[in-house]
Amino acid sequence: MTASVPVDLPSVWTPADFPDEHAWSIDLSPADRRALIDYGRGGAQQDLARHFAPAAARWAAMLQRGAGFVRLRDFPIEDLTEAQIEHAYLGLGSLLGQPVGQDRHANLLTHIRDERGQHGPGVRKYRTNLRQDFHSDGSDLVGLLCLHPAKTGGESKIVSAHAVYNEMLRQDPHLVEVMYQPMPWSRNGEQPAGEPEFFELAPITEIDGVPRLFFIAWYIRDSQQHAGAPRLSDDQLAALRLVENIANDPGFHIEMDFRPGDVQILNNTTVLHSREQYTDHDELSRRRHLLRLWLTTDTPTTHELLRGGIPNQTAR
Repeated sequence: MTASVPVDLPSVWTPADFPDEHAWSIDLSPADRRALIDYGRGGAQQDLARHFAPAAARWAAMLQRGAGFVRLRDFPIEDLTEAQIEHAYLGLGSLLGQPVGQDRHANLLTHIRDERGQHGPGVRKYRTNLRQDFHSDGSDLVGLLCLHPAKTGGESKIVSAHAVYNEMLRQDPHLVEVMYQPMPWSRNGEQPAGEPEFFELAPITEIDGVPRLFFIAWYIRDSQQHAGAPRLSDDQLAALRLVENIANDPGFHIEMDFRPGDVQILNNTTVLHSREQYTDHDELSRRRHLLRLWLTTDTPTTHELLRGGIPNQTAR
């Protein structure tokens, strides 16, 4: 496949392809919930895997060969302690891939919440209540478990990266070609000691002839803060804007609400996601709180540089 050929796969979709949520939203059954509770309280991994084997195969097919996203509802957060929730969530994720590190400490789970007063350059946006435009994460799959929604706002939106790709081809094929060329990315201070503050990677690469989009536009723009990073051209900046403009078109994205116990799982290179700015409750216990999980799968879906997560930068 070349940059002049549209993608023709189930990963190309718009909201019109899903008149209701039943195609991608799945309610966990009482037996599913019991299996997660048992595992969270110290049950065996093989029992969890045996129970979920048929369902996990269906979810993997949806993520790898289908639209690239699924939402599971009614994860039993109210029946488990905080530590048990994390254990059960890791167990569920492990049925779809290998959890990998998400920060310089190589933590397998990230708490997504507003750490008030943490705004500014170098602060990762998930630690704020700010809007995050459409982007992908650094793994094959990303999972988000909702513990508490925001008081207002914080809506999650998802868009088919391949539908965006096809629309870019229709509007400006030259800018698609630009996306196949390396661009600088800021490492946000999470690079190993002695390594540059940025790396270079093309936002679009191909795996088995299929375009794979890795896109965090503000990381690319933030690279310009580093003196040694190549300067972005007008065409590169225009390509970033075109992706954002298409993704933010309501005709292309789906808005997915989060309620407690929802688990959203996305294929990072066929689906981009965004989050709207939000307002929290004053009480700490009621503030918006999600648990994020990055997974590497047996079948590569993204660039090899990104599949292993962020290595531990603190080990001696």
